[in-house]
Amino acid sequence: MKTLDHWLASPWRRSAVAVLAGALPVLAFPGPALWWWAWFALVPWILLARTAPGGRRAAYDGWCGGFGFVLAMHHWLLPNLHVFTFVIAALLGALWVPWGWLVRRTLGGAPSTGRVAAALLVLPSGWLLAELVRSWQGLGGPWGMLGASQWQVAPALRLASVGGVWLLSFLVVAVNVALAVLVAVRRARVPALAGLVATAAATSAAWVWSPRPDTDERAAIAVVQPGVVAGADSADRRFDREEQLTRRLADRDLDLIVWGESSVGFDLDDRPDLARRLAALSRETGADILVNVDARRSDKPGIYKSSVLVGPEGPTGDRYDKMRLVPFGEYVPFRSVLGWATSVGKAAGEDRRQGTEQVVMNVGDGLRIGPMVCFESAFPDMSRSLVADGAEVLVAQSSTSTFQHTWAPEQHASLAALRAAETGRPMVHATLTGVSAVYDANGARIGSWLGTDASTSRVYEIPLTHGTTPYVRYGDWTVYAALVTLAAWGAAEGVRTVRLRRSGRARPAPPARTAHGSPARPGR
Repeated sequence: MKTLDHWLASPWRRSAVAVLAGALPVLAFPGPALWWWAWFALVPWILLARTAPGGRRAAYDGWCGGFGFVLAMHHWLLPNLHVFTFVIAALLGALWVPWGWLVRRTLGGAPSTGRVAAALLVLPSGWLLAELVRSWQGLGGPWGMLGASQWQVAPALRLASVGGVWLLSFLVVAVNVALAVLVAVRRARVPALAGLVATAAATSAAWVWSPRPDTDERAAIAVVQPGVVAGADSADRRFDREEQLTRRLADRDLDLIVWGESSVGFDLDDRPDLARRLAALSRETGADILVNVDARRSDKPGIYKSSVLVGPEGPTGDRYDKMRLVPFGEYVPFRSVLGWATSVGKAAGEDRRQGTEQVVMNVGDGLRIGPMVCFESAFPDMSRSLVADGAEVLVAQSSTSTFQHTWAPEQHASLAALRAAETGRPMVHATLTGVSAVYDANGARIGSWLGTDASTSRVYEIPLTHGTTPYVRYGDWTVYAALVTLAAWGAAEGVRTVRLRRSGRARPAPPARTAHGSPARPGR
């Protein structure tokens, strides 16, 4: 141990270890998808920060670990943003500065049983604070939230229906803290074991008592995935391919057909020929078609990404304009300052325009769907709002073709499982080039994924549900509880500090001694 401490005494070596420790949790996400890894992946990072020689160094360990986490989670951006990927990772990594400081404050040295018990609540709350700030759309949104690594674990999905992905993140961090204490603070094993037991009890209680939506009817929804279509006139050729694949769906008794993000590269008012072809497809298949138009609009300035519903007579008038745009991919934040990103990578040359409100659409025989576009499926509040407004099926139209041979398509597809479980509504994730996926109201996969090598159309029989999950009803209560926990702990620490200072001032000085060694008495 002394040899290790001596080796870590070098600030550069310690920083490198912190970066690597922060990157470890990424293995729990797709592509590797080692979900079990998340439950102890933070232990090295925690052990490092708790042994920091001071609070400032612990905060820096938090920053370095955050840098490693963000960079590893978004490494597939490197071919597009180049050096700017490191800038983003450094900026977002700073969100873990308070967390690193909190680790040392609660677990540093030889912590008492009380401090360890507090750490089991304070450290997960501090982690949620970092995730909360990072979830702002302007900072890239809630991509890679720690709890999202549990998208294929049935008990975890049941917990998501109670407290959303936030509750999963909280519990994953709490378990990591407990394991770190068991490794490094043996005399505090009791609260650590109690934390593990509490997590198991919460999972069991959610499994037994959390209400699940009831299943009644079914809807037949088809996904059209044309695959990679590149080169000159790609928009027209992609439309031709989607049209061909959609014709194969005739006589399938469908309720809805979904095309992916940017499936139509022209405004339908400017290209009435395309609108007529879509209407003909709707008549031929007997189903409405939800397309996604990525084009400059004819009725207002700017480029929009819009979910547009087309029926047998043409566009129905139902339209949703994407509200949350991808930073740098669809707009450059603070372009006057950060516009140089377009010169070093493939950042957006022109900002797309934002929509103003979410929309629930009526399709087929009264089926109500809630459309989202691209990484909007990462935002729990958007799907929750759509379900609260009456959506029976959530639909995300996406395209990760730019990152075709990376972990991004699978990471994106996995998010729909969480949104389905949180809201108790099935979700369709339809893409241009894969991965497309469909999940039932429990977050379980329906059928197989359409991978990045597929160019096809597929029909999914989707059970419809009714009822309300606790997460839809109560929202982000886990986040509010975490903020209250941090505030209460901060107040308690402040009171403790004041008391220590007062007791130090009130303590009488030792009596002075005479030359003979005896205490001097007053009055002599």
